[in-house]
Amino acid sequence: MRIGDVARRSGVSARMLRHYESLGLVSPTGRTGAGYREYSGEDVRRIFHIESLRSLGLSLREVGSALDDPGFKPSELVADLIRQTRERLAAETALLTRLHRIGAAEPAAWEDVLQIVALLQALGSESAGKRQRAALSSVAEGPVPVEALVEAALSESDPHVSGALRWALASKPGDAGAALLAEGLGSPAAEVRLRAVRAIAEMEGGEATTLLYEALAHADIAVRRHAALALGARGAADAAETLIDMIVEGANDVDAADALGVIAGRPAAADRIAAGLVHRLAHAGSAPSVRRRLAQALADIPGAVAARALADLSDDEDRAVALTAAYVLGMRKAREDAP
Repeated sequence: MRIGDVARRSGVSARMLRHYESLGLVSPTGRTGAGYREYSGEDVRRIFHIESLRSLGLSLREVGSALDDPGFKPSELVADLIRQTRERLAAETALLTRLHRIGAAEPAAWEDVLQIVALLQALGSESAGKRQRAALSSVAEGPVPVEALVEAALSESDPHVSGALRWALASKPGDAGAALLAEGLGSPAAEVRLRAVRAIAEMEGGEATTLLYEALAHADIAVRRHAALALGARGAADAAETLIDMIVEGANDVDAADALGVIAGRPAAADRIAAGLVHRLAHAGSAPSVRRRLAQALADIPGAVAARALADLSDDEDRAVALTAAYVLGMRKAREDAP
């Protein structure tokens, strides 16, 4: 077959066939009497082999090696192609994500686009200082992709940068950040779940509060405790049981007692909280440390139930517990007697 016939049958242009010949990939077996290239059936099969290998992403040099080198190992080349393809897909996915975030921020001008790109680059910097400055500056700047802030907050291990990112998210209007952080609560990584609930705890709005209520029933005890602290600070009575558990177990008990005090500021809740603390006292057994923490927690719980419990504890067999209860009673009396 002449080159035109081969081009029509193979779908490879005559120009590309000449290029293959110049590289030594395929050469026509013969020539016609007029000097035209004459391709045999074997030549055409080789052309199809070349095109098949090119479809896998091989370069023309690699195609030549694959076809002509008797020691060529296809498994090694295929493994390398898989690696290259994965790297290319990862780069394309990262680009797609970046474009999506830029679009979601709804930039009004190219200056906004450049500002967003600079922010994304800074959030991905290896320098903790640059990441922190980017988080802080995002509050005052124009359109900012909230998704990028959420992703950074869920992956950030530096405590200073984490704090800046949580503050930046809390400063954003609306509930978009909270909804995205909710996905972090379902992460298989404990550290990601903790970052998510801590960020949600610093946000205001109905969506954040709803998520915190849901987090009270989370399987991760650390998530439950952070949710309880945040809800308790907002006066949510549903958090009281978890907060009392934290006091008994000595897990961030001072903050838990403060949160209980906020909830007990509502008259209807004070006696229930006091009763819950007294119930735990009855089951504290021979653990003076638990009774001492419960006595301290009763300090900010108003009402007769708490006062009676403290009076009983002031006669506790453990001196530290008795002294703590007596001191708390004295403080309560001083507050009541104050003009």
